[in-house]
Amino acid sequence: MGFPAYGRGPFEHYGLPTTVPLLVGFLVVCLLECLAGGLVWRGKRRGAILALLLLPAGAVYWWGFALPFGPILALARTQLIVQRWDSLR
Repeated sequence: MGFPAYGRGPFEHYGLPTTVPLLVGFLVVCLLECLAGGLVWRGKRRGAILALLLLPAGAVYWWGFALPFGPILALARTQLIVQRWDSLR
């Protein structure tokens, strides 16, 4: 359809083509973020810690694939985690 999914971002600009291992790495980060979200949903502090630890890995992919909404959603997620930190067990 003419729109490059996961293409023409900084990864390609710096000579790192979009490859299956790169996409698998992104998938792993996304799955771990889903796990963290499920744990937070159940009130587990370890889920919040995992979500915060995954921010740098996610940021690399948001930047490299030129994904526009990752940073906005990460900011909102982090703010909600910080606000509710004391209620997590």
